[in-house]
Amino acid sequence: MNEALRRAMAQAHLSDRQLAERCHVDVKTVGRWITDPGRVPHARHRWAVCEALGEEEAALWPAAAKKAIKVGPDREVVSVYPFRSGCPSSLWHSLITKAEGELTFAGYTNYFLWLEQARFGKVLRRKATQGCRVRFLLGDPGSRLTRAREEDEDVALPLSTRIRVTLAELEKIKSQPGIDARYSGGHAYLSVFRFDDDMIVTPLLTHVVGHDAPTLHLRRLQNDGLFDRFASHVEELWNRGTPVWEGKTNG
Repeated sequence: MNEALRRAMAQAHLSDRQLAERCHVDVKTVGRWITDPGRVPHARHRWAVCEALGEEEAALWPAAAKKAIKVGPDREVVSVYPFRSGCPSSLWHSLITKAEGELTFAGYTNYFLWLEQARFGKVLRRKATQGCRVRFLLGDPGSRLTRAREEDEDVALPLSTRIRVTLAELEKIKSQPGIDARYSGGHAYLSVFRFDDDMIVTPLLTHVVGHDAPTLHLRRLQNDGLFDRFASHVEELWNRGTPVWEGKTNG
């Protein structure tokens, strides 16, 4: 049995038939993927399964991933997306769900998370209750930098409004120990989201809003690699940041 595939389907609450429909294959084909651990689907089908389940190819079919394994400094790059909107919401859900020790959302507004992730506040509260550190690094909605970026983006829903939406949602869960938020202007053009040893990084481009920016999925595999350098950047910004809620210091 391909136990990894079977477990992933169970976690995603997808039956053989439902997965077959999403991947445009016969239900018997999905059955063979599960019962024959040596069977490796075509690449397009593997990618479709990974997107449907919010899993990585290396977890479901290690043999296929091993053939394309990287050994250079770019081996921490799991996936690349020309647009953040092209990064599956199922991947975000999977990374958030699996994180046990660290959830850091260093996006300038983090607004999209509340739209795309069901019951996001409840999930964060549960994670914090289980001992996971939850941190939000936000732009100051009233700062000059925010106003300058609003002029640069020139969209109907300005940055300051999107930040205030996040602040309003965080206000509902701020009493939960383990959840903290700070203001920072140092990540205005770079969003970093950390989930234990996984990370999504979005460098923002001129005149481009976040969902249209290129995005990297990184996984920590070495000391002082891409992951560690972005992580150090966020820690420095966090240490310099200004608390959103006076009197609350979770560290």
